[in-house]
Amino acid sequence: MSIPELIETATGWLAWSGLALSLMTLIAFLVRWGQRFRLVGVTSFNLLLLASCWAFGVSYTPPLKVEGALVVPVVFDNSTDLVVAQVPDDFPDEAVEATLQQLAGNIHRGGYNGSEVHVRLRRLESVGEGVSQPVILGEVIRDLRQNITLPLAEKSDAG
Repeated sequence: MSIPELIETATGWLAWSGLALSLMTLIAFLVRWGQRFRLVGVTSFNLLLLASCWAFGVSYTPPLKVEGALVVPVVFDNSTDLVVAQVPDDFPDEAVEATLQQLAGNIHRGGYNGSEVHVRLRRLESVGEGVSQPVILGEVIRDLRQNITLPLAEKSDAG
């Protein structure tokens, strides 16, 4: 079961159980049952879970998956204008562009202060014993205002 389906199912169950608990609490107050105040707590907690689950379901955006892209770890993110991901030594060259598009597509406006974010893909190459040098395999610019991803060469020509 996917996450959106799970959230939708949980929201339904929480709504029905919230309704049932609300009715039980109302009946408990009418008959002055000794457990009525505990039912208030359980009902309010259930309704809080319902509201949280509903809000998460409304705001959830699944991550972008690009065909041919490989998952790589992000090793640097300054939350302003630069994200760097590092690839392993055996990373295929044909997956560079798709991986950059996937990384850039998963950057959303809410977490970044700047309007343009540079997304770089790098590999570390050994230049001596215990010393390595980063080699940039590719870079794109994610324009958060226009919600588009541009190759670095296009952005340089335009501005």
